[in-house]
Amino acid sequence: MIRRIIQRRMPIEGDAGLPKELHPVLRRVYAQRGISDPRQLDLSLSQLLPPDALSGINRAVGLLIQALRKDQRILVIGDFDADGATSTVLAVRALRAMGAREVRYLVPNRFRYGYGLTPEIVDVAAALDPQLIITVDNGVGSVEGVAAARQYGIHVLITDHHLQGKDLPDANAIVNPNLEGDPFPSKSLAGVGVVLYVMAALRNRLRDDAWFEHKDIAEPKLAQFLDLVALGTVADLVPLDHNNRILVEQGLRRIRAGHGLPGISALLELAGRTPQRALTSDLGFAVGPRLNAAGRLKDMALGIECLLADSKERARQHATELNRLNQQRREIEAQMQTQALALVTKVAGDVGEADNTHGYCLYESDWHQGVIGIVASRIKERFHRPVIAFADAGEADLKGSARSIPGLHIRDLLETIAARDPDLITRFGGHAMAAGLSLPKANLSRFGEAFDWAVKSSISQDQLEGHLLSDGELVESEMTLEVAEQIAQAGPWGQNFPEPVFDGLFRIVQFRGVGGKHIKMVVRPVSSQRVIDAIVFN
Repeated sequence: MIRRIIQRRMPIEGDAGLPKELHPVLRRVYAQRGISDPRQLDLSLSQLLPPDALSGINRAVGLLIQALRKDQRILVIGDFDADGATSTVLAVRALRAMGAREVRYLVPNRFRYGYGLTPEIVDVAAALDPQLIITVDNGVGSVEGVAAARQYGIHVLITDHHLQGKDLPDANAIVNPNLEGDPFPSKSLAGVGVVLYVMAALRNRLRDDAWFEHKDIAEPKLAQFLDLVALGTVADLVPLDHNNRILVEQGLRRIRAGHGLPGISALLELAGRTPQRALTSDLGFAVGPRLNAAGRLKDMALGIECLLADSKERARQHATELNRLNQQRREIEAQMQTQALALVTKVAGDVGEADNTHGYCLYESDWHQGVIGIVASRIKERFHRPVIAFADAGEADLKGSARSIPGLHIRDLLETIAARDPDLITRFGGHAMAAGLSLPKANLSRFGEAFDWAVKSSISQDQLEGHLLSDGELVESEMTLEVAEQIAQAGPWGQNFPEPVFDGLFRIVQFRGVGGKHIKMVVRPVSSQRVIDAIVFN
C-alpha cells in the first residue's frame, strides 16, 4: 500500500536544455523524467535505432531469404498474451506482404501446452509440415523444444525479448536484445518490437537484392504495422525508453489518422474510446485487456483473427466476442480477488496493516489459470508486496504468475530460489516485474517459505513501504484544461515514463457518490477561493 508521497527530484541541471516554448509544467515534468536534450523529445521515425546492432539479425535475415526464395512453408509460433498476438500478426502480415505464400500461425493453448516452444507443441506443429518455425515473444528458453524441431528437420528462428537462461537453444538464428553481450542499445523492446526490427532488416535486404522488382510486388511500408507495435509494447508494460516512445507515438498517430487495423479500431469503439483521440491509456486499459481475454479464457487465435481481419464487419464480429470474454474475465477476477484478499488478511491481520510477510504466495484450488496474473497484480498494488498467485495445472502440479515491486527483479529471484533448491521449481521465466513458474503441488508450502526468505534477503523494509512519486504542487494558474490537454498529448506515457501526478492540499466543499463506486466532489485549494470539480474513481 502507498504510505508516503515523495516529490520527484529536479536534476541538478534542471530543465535548462529544454525548449523555452514548452509550458513550464511540461518542462518540469520532462526534466524529472531525465529529459535534458530536445532530441529526446523528437519522436520521428528517423530517430529509431537501426536494426544492424542486433546480434543474430544477419543470420535471421539469411534464413528468411532462403525461405522466401525456396517458397518454404513458414509457421509462426506465438504467445497467448497481447504482445504475443501482435507479434504473430505482424510477422504473418509482413511476410505475406514480402511474397511468402505459405505462412501460418500456431499459438499454444496455455491450459494444455503451457508457454513457449515445448516439445509437445512442436509435435503439433510438425503435423502442419513447416520447413521453418519462427517464434515470436518466446523461444529463448525453449532448449528442448528447439531440439525436437531440429530432429524433425525443421529450421528454427527465435525472436524474443525475455532474459536468457543458463543454456541457449540450438536454433538456426536467435534475435533478442537481451542476449548476453548483445550490443543493441535498447533492452526494452517488446516481442513485437523485435519482430518489427527483423522484418525491417529483411525488407532492406530484399530491396537491395531487387526482390520486389523481380517478383513484381509492391515494396511494403513497415510503418503500416506500427499500430500493432504500439499496442503490444504498451500492453506488455515494457519500459518506454526513447526508442519505444517513438514506436508507440508513431503507432498512435496511425490509429488517430484512421490508418489503424480494423480490429484495433473495433476494440477501441466497443470499449467506448474514440480512435481519433487514442492514447496509451486506451491501448493499455481498453484494447489490451480485451485482446488478452482470449488467451486467458479461451484461445488467443480469436484475438489474432481479430487483428488479421481486413474488413470492418469481420473485425467487429471478433471484437464483440473478445468484449464478451473480457466481461466474463472480470466476473471471474472479482471472485478470485475476494478470495485472495481473504487469504492475505488471514496472514496479515487487518487489511492494510503492515505484517512480517515479505512476499505473498496465494493459492485456491478453483482459481482460473488464465486470471491468476491479474489477481497477483491487484494484490501487489494494494499491499505493495511481491505476489505469486497459483492455480491447479493438473492433479499434482501448479502454475504460478508472479508480479513484483520496484527494486526486486522477480525472474532473478526465482533463479536464486531454484539454485538453492533445484528440486523445488519445475520451470520458470520472465522479466524484472513479471514472471511465470511451475512446481509440484506438494512443494507449495516449502516454496512459500523460500520465496518469503528470498524477498526478505533481496529488498529493504523501506522498499516494502510504497511511495507515490509526485511531480509537485500546481499553482492555481496551472490548474487549467489547457495544461491538462497539453499533458495528455505530451506522452506517450507509460512504464518508466509515467503520466504526471501532482499533489496538493484541498478543502472539500461538497461530495456525493456516483455510479455506485465513485465520488464526485467540489474542492478548493487551501490557498485560494477558487472551486474545482473533482472525481475519485473506484
